[in-house]
Amino acid sequence: MTTDQLLLQRFDKLLIANRGEIAIRIVRACRELGIKTVAVFSDADRQALHVRYADEAYNIGPPPARDSYLRIDKILDVAKRSGADAIHPGYGFLAERAEFAQACKDNGIVFVGPPPHAIQVMGDKQSARETVKRAGVPVVPGTEPGLNDEELVAAAAGIGFPVLVKASAGGGGKGMRPVHDPAMLPDAIAAARREAAAAFGDDTVYLEKMILDGRHIEIQLLADMHGNVIYLGERECSLQRRHQKVIEECPSFAVDEELRRRMGEVAVAAAKAVNYVSAGTIEFLVDKNKNFYFLEMNTRLQVEHPVTELVTGVDIVQEMLRIARGRRLRFKQEEIKMSGWAIECRINAEDPYNNYLPSTGKVTMSRVPTGPGVRVDTAVYPGFEITPYYDSMIGKLICYGETRAEAILRMRRALAEYRIMGVQTNIPFHQHMVETPSFWTGQFDTRFVEERFSMSDRESAREMEAAVMAALIAHRRSQQASQIMAPGGRDVSNWKWYSRWERLRR
Repeated sequence: MTTDQLLLQRFDKLLIANRGEIAIRIVRACRELGIKTVAVFSDADRQALHVRYADEAYNIGPPPARDSYLRIDKILDVAKRSGADAIHPGYGFLAERAEFAQACKDNGIVFVGPPPHAIQVMGDKQSARETVKRAGVPVVPGTEPGLNDEELVAAAAGIGFPVLVKASAGGGGKGMRPVHDPAMLPDAIAAARREAAAAFGDDTVYLEKMILDGRHIEIQLLADMHGNVIYLGERECSLQRRHQKVIEECPSFAVDEELRRRMGEVAVAAAKAVNYVSAGTIEFLVDKNKNFYFLEMNTRLQVEHPVTELVTGVDIVQEMLRIARGRRLRFKQEEIKMSGWAIECRINAEDPYNNYLPSTGKVTMSRVPTGPGVRVDTAVYPGFEITPYYDSMIGKLICYGETRAEAILRMRRALAEYRIMGVQTNIPFHQHMVETPSFWTGQFDTRFVEERFSMSDRESAREMEAAVMAALIAHRRSQQASQIMAPGGRDVSNWKWYSRWERLRR
């Protein structure tokens, strides 16, 4: 029997240990592959769409996640009762818990994700830094693990201010404090420890040099059980609020072919350092001189994976399922081609005019946009109750175009069509953002939303026109292969997109 035959592990029924739009996304991928699905739901999600879409559904407890979606024992019990022989964790909840992956393995259930060891090593920021450094991956200057408060304060002088105090475990901005003044460092360390202990059960923190004017760029990876690892280009994730992404793009306005290749090769080396398997993402911080530094690895499917799917044509969720079955990657690195541009806006139930306060209640109307180049991943429908128990993200609006300009124009149109009533949403935030010259010209960094953007700002039509034209001209120069030529050889691509924008603006 060959090695390939030994690695093949067939499964016919998959349990989705998640909820909302990502659960529906996984159900759809399974349905196309002929895999039956099992949903789990809390009391608050009894009427949720993922419950209706799956072939079977089982209640796992009260609304709080700690009593339902985070209960490994309950999820494994449902897997056994339903006959599910595989589990996909989605993102969030148990997706990056090494003990969950190990429990699946111990119970003879295929975990659609990386092996427990990879999750454990890359889930701890300090061990991840040390592991990738040994593989030759550049990291942001910072402290070694295990330092006490006094040692951290002493080390900060050598690193240089400003610095970031970061929790060793977890992510999402929890346990993270920026410090510009050395006198504020002790209090920031204490606050970060308290928040990290409450969020992750681990108060270990470390220091990292704060890169000013930096961009958050991530590389999407796929790795099979046979040692093959490829990268699917990059995603621009710099538009963030409180360290949470709000808008993502593929590709990045700031990344050229050479930088993409170098970052991709480094990301592959980082994944190979832990014998990674499945889909994963390496996150980098890129400075204004195009130096890049490893931030962390997300050992799971990312929220923003659709933008990469649209630009590369690779169904990442289906690839995860194929990899978990022991199959080799269907693509070689040289076969991955990026075509066009995709932008994703995260639709959250929150009020952008009231400090982004989360909004709860019953959705009385939901009208999603459609049309060319528009994709909506959501689990919301009229009558669905938005509760305070889970993340405020209720959908993702993704728009694709041949150029970034076309993707933005489609996003403007789609946001104008999107209607959700009954709860407040951040759709007005996105509408305002895509009108700003800074967004059109790609002139933003990780601090843009919090330091240089306001919902009350309104920029003049003249500034907007200049920004639009600058963006179009830049893309004409960078995408000569996709120019549109009129009879006689006249290039009309700029005129086409500018005229379309003018019609919409009027």
